[in-house]
Amino acid sequence: MSGSVRGGVSGEVRITVTRTLTKDQQARRERLLEAARELADEGGYQAVTMHDVADRAGVARATVYRYFATKDHLLTEVAATWAHRVTADIDALAVGDTPTERLTSLLERIVEIASGELTLTSAIIQAVTSDDPSVEDARTVLFLFVRDRLSAAIGDPVPDRDAVEIVLGHTLLAALVALTSLRRPLDEVTYMVRTSGRLVLAGALASEQQGPEARTTS
Repeated sequence: MSGSVRGGVSGEVRITVTRTLTKDQQARRERLLEAARELADEGGYQAVTMHDVADRAGVARATVYRYFATKDHLLTEVAATWAHRVTADIDALAVGDTPTERLTSLLERIVEIASGELTLTSAIIQAVTSDDPSVEDARTVLFLFVRDRLSAAIGDPVPDRDAVEIVLGHTLLAALVALTSLRRPLDEVTYMVRTSGRLVLAGALASEQQGPEARTTS
């Protein structure tokens, strides 16, 4: 089965090939993801090996490679499951009467959850930002999902929406890198996403008020 995937950062379109899994294969894949998540949560990036993932999931070691090309590919898929879990109840996370309030509420909550699961978050961020080629498609799908969640939080129409979502996605990624790799304090990172979200939306709305000519000449 083939399908097109729009690039999460650049907006480009690539053709990817996927396969439909049987119920047993899907269950096996989920066991592998859960095993990798547990290992990452317990010991971080270094604790996750394809050998140990297979053993914990109760499958043959060669089986892991039928679903995931590399460790970073596996952990990027773990990142996707983490993102789905964290943002599952978007209405409870994106609280507020205005797009800015809803957006910043969501961004702050994601950062807070990440801070509470710092070992796991650090592992998946290291994988997501890897230059491993096998990560690219999974990372694109993840970024598109994050963009969708950000868009849902904003709710109301905003000009240059694609650009706004991309900038906010990069902002969130930078915040998680600051939290994990740079070990910046939670209050600092929370302030970062709150301020960035507010400024990005304010800039987009200001350009709308100035009209299309101002946007093309700026």
